[in-house]
Amino acid sequence: MYSINNLKPGVLIKLGGIPYLILEAKHLKMGRGGAILQTKLKNLMTGAILDKNFKGAEKVQPADVEQKIFQYLYNQQNSYFFMDSKTFEQISLDDKQIGNKKRFLKEGLSYDIFFFQGKPIDLELPIKIVFKVIKTEPAVKGNTVSSATKKATIETGFTLSVPLFVKEGDKIKVDTRSGQYLERAN
Repeated sequence: MYSINNLKPGVLIKLGGIPYLILEAKHLKMGRGGAILQTKLKNLMTGAILDKNFKGAEKVQPADVEQKIFQYLYNQQNSYFFMDSKTFEQISLDDKQIGNKKRFLKEGLSYDIFFFQGKPIDLELPIKIVFKVIKTEPAVKGNTVSSATKKATIETGFTLSVPLFVKEGDKIKVDTRSGQYLERAN
């Protein structure tokens, strides 16, 4: 059992038989009352976000969720196929389970997949991924006064804002949490 001191972002807990991932956790001390923990939780079965407060003495069960590394193979219609590199077992996640994360699925890259009661339920992306820019407009001379950006499309089809010096064929690092350009990659 976890006390509220163990509850931090990234920790998996079980509430009402459903696994949740803690996205945010903030400790608050009320005047005369005890401490509380304000959390933002993600339901790993449905993807819904829940705000929940825990009181100081409250105990929470750890989730019996298994995490395995799988390599992304391909997608076909609304299914995304992954393979365990050790056992060569293949699984698929549907569009609903993947959600907006499909913008950052790159063939051949490994991802963490969560399993609950033997079924795949969610996918965790690395924070930074390197992508190749496949389409962007050329920089316009005189447009470089301060922090000017332009649109670029990466190999997955996702479009984001990049600095003017980025050109087609460049490799860039993208923050998968926000979808923002971070830096040019080697």
